[in-house]
Amino acid sequence: MMWSLEGMEVTGKYMGEIPVTGVVRESRVKFGGKVCHHVILSSPVNIYGETRERVILEHEFIESVKDSYVH
Repeated sequence: MMWSLEGMEVTGKYMGEIPVTGVVRESRVKFGGKVCHHVILSSPVNIYGETRERVILEHEFIESVKDSYVH
């Protein structure tokens, strides 16, 4: 799997626990060399009482990737 997933649809576990699906807006290499992805969610999720439409997903928690066309 390549590290930049920009424009692709991903499923994974936010913080290793909460299932999420969405399109990667930006992929970044963090300090220390780990990769994270800024994901616009397909449907909002409630995380600890807050509704989120976007999350930052660690690369290690990505479960599946497929191409997606983003305008």
